[in-house]
Amino acid sequence: MPSPPKRRVDTSQANSTADVTALHDLIARDARGLSEKLHEHRLKLFPPKAEKTLRRFSSTETAKIIGVADSYLRQLTLEGKGPTPETKAHGRRSYSFADIRALREFLDEGGKGDRRYLPQRAPDQHLQVICVANFKGGSAKTTTAAHLAQFLALRGYRVLAVDLDPQASLTALHGYQPEFDVGPDETLYGAIKYSEGRRSTAEVIKKTYFPGLDLIPGNIELMEFEHESPVALAEKKAGSSMFFSRVSQSLAEVRDDYDVVIVDCPPQLGFLTLSALCAATAVLVTVHPQMLDIMSMCQFLLMTSELLAVVAKAGGNMQYDWMRYLVTRHEPTDGPQTQMVAFMRSLFGERVLTNAMVKSTAISDAAITKQTLYEVTREQFTRSTYDRALESMNQVNAEIEVLIDQAWSS
Repeated sequence: MPSPPKRRVDTSQANSTADVTALHDLIARDARGLSEKLHEHRLKLFPPKAEKTLRRFSSTETAKIIGVADSYLRQLTLEGKGPTPETKAHGRRSYSFADIRALREFLDEGGKGDRRYLPQRAPDQHLQVICVANFKGGSAKTTTAAHLAQFLALRGYRVLAVDLDPQASLTALHGYQPEFDVGPDETLYGAIKYSEGRRSTAEVIKKTYFPGLDLIPGNIELMEFEHESPVALAEKKAGSSMFFSRVSQSLAEVRDDYDVVIVDCPPQLGFLTLSALCAATAVLVTVHPQMLDIMSMCQFLLMTSELLAVVAKAGGNMQYDWMRYLVTRHEPTDGPQTQMVAFMRSLFGERVLTNAMVKSTAISDAAITKQTLYEVTREQFTRSTYDRALESMNQVNAEIEVLIDQAWSS
């Protein structure tokens, strides 16, 4: 006698629910595991306190950074003037970054003529707020912001770096792990939020291992500003400032403490980016010279212009000292890239920076250990590769420094 047919049970709904739950748990578990491993990685990289420190600089590097001859530094040492360098075998001298700033102060005190070694702004010169922006991922926004901030600090400026990206790459690059080291209301959100308990800007600023470079870190809580701003616009509470003025008001609280603020904007055109653009005195748009990237930048510019026009009518500040396009991850031997750069120069003229940031393994390899070109040593790379990348980065940043000086001189 044949056995009766087996009854089929529809489990699609149950499986679907189980899968959704499992996926949710899986993502959470992966996030926790990754965070723990990243923390362990930092402990290995920067023992014993898992804090980043800045390397020492050779006398040759120090002379180039300050802009004097190495022989002059040697003479100062022999005469017992200025900070005393650390001397190792064969008489090799090295300086900490604190020593470099002390040297700048010493040289300024005995300086002759108009040259100044601490190029800080005068009281009547306005704070420079430079927004690094684009909503195309991979345009090297964070790389640009980090290297520019550190370059200016090395040059003697008082610099504040602001991480407005919830992904917080700029924060991680400067030694803070967002989920471990940045607590509630310790990002700029804590100083610009609409609810009660707003913190002063000074309270959310953290010191870095770079003397002269401070940081307002970022993490995922910055997204709260994107969620709260539409509600605040709808409610229109009396006495509450508009979203576009909040970053500007926050930075105004500490403007006397800094010469330049570098803002790493999120890769989206939301309320955070718009508020940052309204606080800016200058805008730097990073672009990778590929057709899809330039097409994306075109959409970014169209959307930005339309939104900023609305903000301007509502009273937002749209006055900029300068706006420039920076070509990043450039490969000069790549024919199509060369054509795209030429296309941009023909269209935008001087608004495209003369110098481009070259694509280099030195930059990407340094980032593996959460470092920039200014932190790693030449010996860690093929020297020609390192020299080429550093020269390109210095030329880009020096060109931006000229724009800053011109803004103060006008």
